[in-house]
Amino acid sequence: MPDSIALLPLLVIFPLLSGLLLPLLAGDNPERVRTFTLISTIFTFVFSIGLLIGFDFTQSAEFGLVSQIEWFSSLGLTFSFGVDSISVWLILLTTFLMPIVILGSFNAVKERVREFYIWLLLLEAAMIGVFVATNVIFFYICFEFTLIPMYFLIGIYGSSDRLKAARIFFLYTFTGSMLTFAGIIYMAWCNATQNPSMIGIWNFDFSALSTAYLYMTDTQQLWVMLAMLAGFAVKVPIFPVHTWLPLAHTEAPTAGSVVLAGVLLKLGTYALVRLAIPMLPAAALTVAPVMGIAAIIGIVYAALICWMQKDIKKLVAYSSVSHLGFCILGMFAINVQGISGSVMYMINHGLSTGALFLLIGMVYERYHTREMAQLNGLAKVMPIWASFMVFFAMASVGLPGLNGFVGEFLTLLGAFNTTLMGPVYAAVAGTGLIFGAIYILYMVGKVVWGPLKLPAGHDDPKHVTDLNRREIAVLIPLAVACLWLGLYPNCMLKTLDAPSQAIVDRIYVNADKPLVKPIHHGFDSTSNPAQLTVLDSQSSEIATIKLQGVSN
Repeated sequence: MPDSIALLPLLVIFPLLSGLLLPLLAGDNPERVRTFTLISTIFTFVFSIGLLIGFDFTQSAEFGLVSQIEWFSSLGLTFSFGVDSISVWLILLTTFLMPIVILGSFNAVKERVREFYIWLLLLEAAMIGVFVATNVIFFYICFEFTLIPMYFLIGIYGSSDRLKAARIFFLYTFTGSMLTFAGIIYMAWCNATQNPSMIGIWNFDFSALSTAYLYMTDTQQLWVMLAMLAGFAVKVPIFPVHTWLPLAHTEAPTAGSVVLAGVLLKLGTYALVRLAIPMLPAAALTVAPVMGIAAIIGIVYAALICWMQKDIKKLVAYSSVSHLGFCILGMFAINVQGISGSVMYMINHGLSTGALFLLIGMVYERYHTREMAQLNGLAKVMPIWASFMVFFAMASVGLPGLNGFVGEFLTLLGAFNTTLMGPVYAAVAGTGLIFGAIYILYMVGKVVWGPLKLPAGHDDPKHVTDLNRREIAVLIPLAVACLWLGLYPNCMLKTLDAPSQAIVDRIYVNADKPLVKPIHHGFDSTSNPAQLTVLDSQSSEIATIKLQGVSN
């Protein structure tokens, strides 16, 4: 196993080189191309396991395994690598899903096979790059590069309306990201022109930009936050900039839908929790209630739209908008429960929704339709498929004992326990759980348990084939992961407490706002006085405030 610090660059470089060298090493033989790509993604997954083993979770509030490759250092541009426990889990999700996606696509793509797997490998490299970057320009390059492979995956290998879906996906996400880039440049400019220790020095490292807010007014912070949201909110996507997602999901090939739901959407949520919220503390508190309202509208609105869907894939696509609303709700609660729950929800959504798209793709390969009116009672002829479908549907609904429950509970608890939102926010968002259960159970009841009905030309049950060994091998790891995180979520949650607490402390310590309920989750409320260190948002001087009568 390579040295732990060397693993971070290797996690990006290995899939990148594998994609670039695939034509030379595997030629144009489809079987060799598939095998080479599968082996490459398995090796990347093994490297990520080494990262998990080598990372010190006792220091998970700080970046570990930091390394750097010089680029244009005079302009503050370097390939800087580092991870904390949040990014470690998202890297593991990415590398875990990619071999599953590759194996699940063996029979799905018949033409231009080599190019298909090249784009998937390049996409994996870019997604991992986002999670390991500690330089904002490096982060932005990887964040934007993900658009190119996904554009071609949708535009070449998608369904009948694939070109429209690819164009809308690219234009939406690219336009928003340009505004985000302007906000990043402005923050670096504030540091380079107003920070006495950095006059004339442009530095884009996370550590340098984390102090830029000291030289910005609350209004300036708010404008930069809006610029950040322009790119990151579209990527999630948050209501009302979500309209590109259902079309992209529906038209994308199965592999594209799994990667899009499993990882690509998480780039937006990760960017919010890594950059926008901690780097702009005053603005984060200002926009939190509004973002909570947008999240709730997305949860309820998208769930109601799911009721009206006749296409199974479009139903699951709209459900992603609803589910990711819980991520945003917990994140902008700005307390430990909400942020930890939000990160866990990212992981859980990637597992269960990715599995649902795989199951839908397996049915589509057999019947060439996704219409519920033509697919009923599949449990009678595909019992193995039906068993997996019910399992992952329950995980998506949030059945206790499966992975979806923990993240939903914590995000709602976070919203309930913060004065930025409160019980009303949590109660209204909670109705989304009820609506979600209704549309998922309706779909399962019709497609899995209803009277047997198959599309014309495929309506002879004797010719129906259930899942083969390859497809079962694709789904079993996802099922095990969902069950493990449902029964033992603490294996992840205990590693998320420190970085979540660090974000919360940073926001309230540096925001120059009145003290509110979730200011500090660790102090003893019975102590008198309790001490809290507060950093004024317009200076670097530290004052100590004694909070008298906390217990009162």
